[in-house]
Amino acid sequence: MLDRRSFLQLTGAASLASTAKAQSNRNTRHPNVLYIQCDEWRAQSTGYNGDSNVTTPVLDRFEAQSVNFQNAVSGCPVCCPQRASLLTGQYPLTHGVFVNDVELVPKGTTLGESFRNAGYNTGFIGKWHVYGSPDGKYGRRLSFIPPEKHFGFDYWKVCECTHDYNHSLYYEGNDPTPKYWPGYDAIAQTDDACGFIETHTGNPFMLVLSLGPPHFPLTGAPEKYQAIYRNREIQIRPNVPKDSQKDAIDDLRGYYAHMAALDDCLAKLLQTLETTGLAENTIVVFTSDHGDMMRSQGLTTKLYPWDESIRVPLLVRLPKRLGRKGRHITTPINAPDLMPTLLGLCGIAIPGSVEGTDFSGVIFGSKPAPRDAAAFINLPVPITEARRYGFAEYRGLRTERYTYVRSIRGPWLLYDNAVDPYQMHNLLGKNEHRSLQSRLDRALDATLKLRKDDFLPAIEYAKRAGVTHYQELNVPIGHHPSPWGDWDSTLSPG
Repeated sequence: MLDRRSFLQLTGAASLASTAKAQSNRNTRHPNVLYIQCDEWRAQSTGYNGDSNVTTPVLDRFEAQSVNFQNAVSGCPVCCPQRASLLTGQYPLTHGVFVNDVELVPKGTTLGESFRNAGYNTGFIGKWHVYGSPDGKYGRRLSFIPPEKHFGFDYWKVCECTHDYNHSLYYEGNDPTPKYWPGYDAIAQTDDACGFIETHTGNPFMLVLSLGPPHFPLTGAPEKYQAIYRNREIQIRPNVPKDSQKDAIDDLRGYYAHMAALDDCLAKLLQTLETTGLAENTIVVFTSDHGDMMRSQGLTTKLYPWDESIRVPLLVRLPKRLGRKGRHITTPINAPDLMPTLLGLCGIAIPGSVEGTDFSGVIFGSKPAPRDAAAFINLPVPITEARRYGFAEYRGLRTERYTYVRSIRGPWLLYDNAVDPYQMHNLLGKNEHRSLQSRLDRALDATLKLRKDDFLPAIEYAKRAGVTHYQELNVPIGHHPSPWGDWDSTLSPG
């Protein structure tokens, strides 16, 4: 019979062996996924892209270790459409969420379900925003989301939509009792994500951390981050009109304060991965649902086809397969491409319902980047601010070099982004660029055909979906003057 000391020695050795085996399994199995998505963080507002205002040393170091998609695009730059595209791998007119607060009813296997079916532990923390509000007046933004609407995510600490960052509601699992994150929600949500990582030692995990900042309100960051920018000189982009510059500076102080806070959140997450020994075999993605104009072109928020609105950071790190030396990919990648790319990186079958492109081969270097690739940019239904400024629905392409956009009223914008990175000189209709315009116009026609997009007036899509009563759609067009006069396909900034 074993005495107590011998028993403890044997069981201790067994425990150590079990821990070593678990650690070994963690380092050889399918990769984990930590998908970090911010809200309204534009690609231009990063230190690694040359913004001298932003204080994000952790993000900049992370970029130096990652695959950087320099032309990542949020093709329909609105919160709900992008999130639905992430979850389905589909374009807005397919998944049906082409305006904010329309409920997502998936047509196929979702992102969470695909990972769960492959044996992953799945989790979602933060902003969801695809449960929708059928009343058309944001009525379900703080409501309990029933389990059947979690779409494959088992660990669940979520709110449909709130930007009250210091009194932030969420629901846990299947409990309909509202709870509140302590303090600034991004920090509390990050701490919770770290706890999730630390306690998942068996199956691989797929965790989405969906953060609200730097989306407005721009005064919600903790004081120590606001203090960084309170009296700091702010450099603004050249495409901000003079009469908008003061407002831009005021807005940017809060925008950058949120970013500084999120940089510290990223530091915690990366340190947790290192401490748990999971960093080498964890895919970490840092991105945003869309950008923010921040008064560029005289405009606020997102919605528009200019780069401040559509271009987002997209960084992918997987040290075990890719090392820790950064690499740039200039091929455009779009929101519907995210789901198939994540599945491809993990060796999981991509559902037939997915419309996006799997870029995992490009990331791993086993496939060349697609030639003449272009991200499809589209706003099927102009909403809220876009309607106030008198903007019509549009379709367009963002290639490595060019932006070409056609509104429902005709050709609208053509930029050579290599020579005009601030998009201040519209080339539309200029004799020397007619061949380029014609080529891009044909390419857009081919894309519309491929997407089965008949490019109808917005009201037709709203009628089909039964959402004509939605608050997002019922703002009279043209209440504010546009920055360049009454909206028309022949008028544009430049």
